[in-house]
This record gives sequence, C-alpha cells and structure tokens, in this order.
Amino acid sequence: MHRVAVLAVDRVDSLDLAIPLQVFGLAHTLDKAPGALFGEPLYETLVCGERRSLRVTGAGGVELFRMTAPHLLDVVRTADTIVVAGSNEDREPARAVIQCLQDAHERGVRIASICSGAVILAAAGLLNGRSATTHWSSAARLAERYPNVNVDPDVLFVDEGDVLTSAGAATGLDLCLHMVRTDFGSAIAAEVARHTVIAPQRDGGQAQFIIHPQPGPDHGSLEPTMRWIRDRLSEPITLADMASHAAVSPRTLNRRFREQTGTTPQRWLLLQRIHLAQEFLETSDLSVEEVARRCGFGTSMNLRQHFAKYVYTSPNRYRQTFNPADQRRLHQPHAPSSPSPER
Repeated sequence: MHRVAVLAVDRVDSLDLAIPLQVFGLAHTLDKAPGALFGEPLYETLVCGERRSLRVTGAGGVELFRMTAPHLLDVVRTADTIVVAGSNEDREPARAVIQCLQDAHERGVRIASICSGAVILAAAGLLNGRSATTHWSSAARLAERYPNVNVDPDVLFVDEGDVLTSAGAATGLDLCLHMVRTDFGSAIAAEVARHTVIAPQRDGGQAQFIIHPQPGPDHGSLEPTMRWIRDRLSEPITLADMASHAAVSPRTLNRRFREQTGTTPQRWLLLQRIHLAQEFLETSDLSVEEVARRCGFGTSMNLRQHFAKYVYTSPNRYRQTFNPADQRRLHQPHAPSSPSPER
C-alpha cells in the first residue's frame, strides 16, 4: 500500500493538516462489497511530527489546541509520498526536518507542500532552480528569502514531478486530488472528489484568486453553455460557437469564463476533451485513434501531444496503468497460436 506521511512542524495549520488526511483517506478501490460505502483503501496516511507535542493553529495563527503526534520523523523515512503541511511558525525549520526531507528526496520520494509548507521545502534546498508556489500573500517573501526559487504566485499548484507545491490552504485539495489522479486515475480521483463535495479537477495553472467579483444573477451562469459544450466534445467548437450559445460576445464570454472558472474558454474546452479521453482510456477498449475522434482531437497525434503536455504520459501508457482490463491482458500468459487449418 502507498504510504503517505503528513509532516507537521510546530504551529501547524489545522486545515493544511486535515486536507491530505481527508483526501488520501477517502481514496479506495472502486470495487466494493454489496452495501459497503468504500472498497479497499489505496493509501496508508500517517501524521508525523517534528516532535511529540505540537501546537495546532487556525486563521491568523491563533493557537487552537495542542496535539500529540502519533509518529515522528523516523516514520517519514519509510514513506512513498511526503506532504509537508503549512505552519504559522516564522523560525527556520529544525535541522532534523531539513535532513529528513533531503534524505527522502535523494531516495526518490515524492514530496509535496501545502501553503507555507513551501518555505520548509525551500529551506531544504528542494526548490532550487524549480518553479513553485505558495499562498499569494507570502509569495514575495518566499522569492526574496530564496532567490533560487522561481516563485509563481498566480497558480493553484505546481507539479515538478518529484516535488510539488500548492498555494493557499484550500488549494491543497486540488494538489492532493492531482496526486491521487496521477497514482490511480481520474475515476478514483472523481470518487474522492464526490465524497469531499468538491470539483473533481481544477487545472494547476488556474489563478489563485480572482480580481473581479464573482458574477451575480445579472451576469448569468455559464453552466448551460458548459453542458452544451460537454454534450458535443466530438465536434469542432470555436470561441464564436461558445459565445453564440451563451448569447454574448467572444470578449464577454472570455471575461465570464475567467470570472467563473479562472481560465479561458479554449483552455477549459481542451481540459474537458482531455478528461473525456482519460475516461475512455480507463473504461473502454476503443483504439487511441477512435478516442481522439470522439473527444474532438481529430487525430491520435493531436491526442498524444496534449497528453504529453497535460498528463505527462502517452495515451497507451495511461491505459496500461489505469484500465483494469488492459492490466489483466498485460499479465495473462500468451496462449500459443493455433495452427492454420489445412486447405
């Protein structure tokens, strides 16, 4: 079972601590016994403290309570994934914490941070020469303190492969769901999102916060247009088509999409096509060419290019990883071919 260690330092933020426990704790196999709420758990999630007694804080750094960490840094060293929760502590991380993270990184362990947990990763040197994010209000301070880190304050999370960072606390949900999706596919991640009552996927490149106010009733919801788009993903859809359905100008549609989704209509459409392709690859034996056609990519080449950019793998490799039927075929012994009948 995949072991996740949630690393908590003193004055750990309560939400940052709870998010990975919730998301990874809800990840189960989809096949379950009759009447059961969940299948088999996919992660073992453990809270590991830099010391036994830790202060837990809330908004504004107010101390809420003290907790006794059930595990210490020795358990972190056995993890497959480490999630560093944010803290309202300004001091430099303890040397033992830094050494623990550096050792884990050398072993190839995946390491992620939520909110100000990025400061701990930066102190350990794990973000040098990399892109990273943190809460927008702390981004300038992180960049000034660690000039070798390319801090992007305008995204939800950054995936650098073996090191991942997320922005403000709630974006830790997006990051943890992203890791579940990477490990076990979009169907499992969608089930976790359903139980958590959050959107199954928000693109990591979306804006952290929205400068314009959220649209009220007078602005009109884009949901009808989004449903219309989802119903015809196999077809060519232009910005003008979307604007026409929403009965607004392309410029107004662009603005409303940014207000309501944090991204552009074209990017949102592309992500819907990719999500649909993931579903087909996970649940069907359609050829990659047919999946590309049904999802509006036109050719398998286009699908492969977009998969490489957004999913970091090829459609065939994705199917081998997340399609149970394909996995069974991979592990079945080859039957000897029957001789051709004599003519």
